[in-house]
Order: sequence, then structure tokens, then C-alpha cells
Amino acid sequence: MGVVRSIQSKRENAPRVDDLAGATHFPRAAWARLRSAVPLTITEDDLARLRGANEPISLAEVEDIYLPLTRLINLHIGAARGLARVTDDFLGRPAAKRPYVVAIAGSVAVGKSTMARVLRTLLSRWPDHPKVDLVTTDGFLHPTSTLQQRGLMDRKGFPESYDIRRMIEFLLEVRTTGHGRLPVYSHLAYDLVPGAYQEVQAPDILIFEGLNVLQIGATSREGALYTASDFFDLAIYVDAKEEDIARWYLDRFLTHQATTFRDPNSYFHHMAGATTGEAKAFAQKLWREINAINLTENIKPSRARADLVIHKGPDHRVEELFMRRL
Repeated sequence: MGVVRSIQSKRENAPRVDDLAGATHFPRAAWARLRSAVPLTITEDDLARLRGANEPISLAEVEDIYLPLTRLINLHIGAARGLARVTDDFLGRPAAKRPYVVAIAGSVAVGKSTMARVLRTLLSRWPDHPKVDLVTTDGFLHPTSTLQQRGLMDRKGFPESYDIRRMIEFLLEVRTTGHGRLPVYSHLAYDLVPGAYQEVQAPDILIFEGLNVLQIGATSREGALYTASDFFDLAIYVDAKEEDIARWYLDRFLTHQATTFRDPNSYFHHMAGATTGEAKAFAQKLWREINAINLTENIKPSRARADLVIHKGPDHRVEELFMRRL
């Protein structure tokens, strides 16, 4: 542990390089103009079902940010399929279909899950790729019993709290066969659901969402060393200032205290009867001692691997985007 801390200290004291240097910058209005003629295919009722707690996404946001993004993805899918056909023809082998994989990374409470759900809905309504699956890395967390045995409950969400090899094997299988299976995670129970699995069956697009998806890697059963990002066609990082994310995290926690935490099966049911002051103090402690550290040490450094960085302002509204390697 001392060696790890020493290495981390050296990294923190090393000269910083702007990981957005060289990226093409798009103010919101400039990005919105890239929508072209893409139609709006969701309604306010759809958004009401797709929004996360305290994430006020609007139809204007969908039009300005998501529709240009779906157009970009659609163009990339067409190009990827064309390249695959050329390669298959060159090798004289039967054409093989594999999903186009979109990764969405970023801090807790930054809006990744809402973005993933909205993007899935929009992409599934394009005529050329109606089957879009969404997988979150929560299903690759170790069970709570394992985390407790290893003393990792206060490191939940950190790379060491995941079954990384299982995640890599899943991505490898999906990319090569189009099929895969992963455990189901319950946010209510804060644990994996025993015996429950999500099946991925030949999607046109797979959206893979999680905290550290651009950072973690492992050795496969075949002995090859991979990072998760080796399997992504497009990597998106959802960005915001840390003070804004911390405030969103607190607001979300208080919303859950008044709703889901009241369920006796909730892992945080003990907070349901707490005063507002007690709940705030508890949430701020979780942010300060777990989530802020994970953001600084693991999540934010992975932004350098993203193809597209989407930066939000204090009100959750996307203000600008940065594109590279595309």
C-alpha cells in the first residue's frame, strides 16, 4: 500500500498535460447545427420515463446534443459495416455481424445513465439498427459479501471492486460472437441479484455505461492483456466541474431519501428516518471519502481515452463538446 501511495503521489506531483489539447471544440450551438435533418423521435412522456433523479434533461437538449450524436453514430456504423464487408471479401470468409459498441464513462451523479437510456431510445428508432442493448458495469461488481470479506465496501466503484476479468471476457465474447451474459445488479439492494442474468443477443448497437469503463483492464483466459476500451467503437466521457457533480450527488441522495430509501429492502433504509441535516452530512461524507477520491484518482484521468467529451454546466445543461480521434 505504501508503494501504491508513493506512486500515486508522484503522479499527482507530475506536470499535467491538457488531455483536451488538440481536440476539436464545439460550443453547444455549433454542435446543434450538425443535426442536419435527423427527426426528433421521442416525446416529453418518453423523457419523463428516461430521466434519472434530479436530471432535468429537456427536449431542447435532445435536439441540440443527442440528435447530432445519433447522426454521427449512424454514419460511423455505416462506415464500419462497409469496412467489415471489404475485409471479409478480402479474406474470402462469410460476412460476420458484430455490434457497434458505444461506451459512456464519467463520475457518479453526472448523468451517464440518463444519457445512456436516451441514446438507446433514439438509436433504436433509426431504421438501420433497431436492436440496441444497454449494459451497465454495475453487473460486474463483486457481490457485497465478497467486498465485505476483502474490506472493500468503502472502495465500491473503484477498479478493485469489479470482477474485471469477467467484464473483459464479456466484451470479448460480445465483440466476437454478438452474444454475452452478465449478472443483474439491484440499486435498491446495493448488491447483485442471486441467480439473475442479463442476456445480450446479437444487438446492432451495444451501449456500455459505467464509472471506469475507459480505465480498467485485465488478462483474458487466452492470456491476452486488454483494457475495456479496446472493445469500443466510440467512447464518450460525460464531464462537469467537481463542485457541480458534488452538489448533484447531494441533491440526488436527498431525493432518494424521500423515495426509494423508504423501501424496507433498500440498503440505505436506515437513512429514511434521518433528519435533513443528518442525511446531508452522511451524503457529503460518502462523496468526500469515496466518490471524490475515485473521480480524482481513477475516473477523471480516463477522460484522455474518450473520443468525445461532453461537458455540462451547473444546471446539467450541456455547454460544449470536444471531439478527437474520429
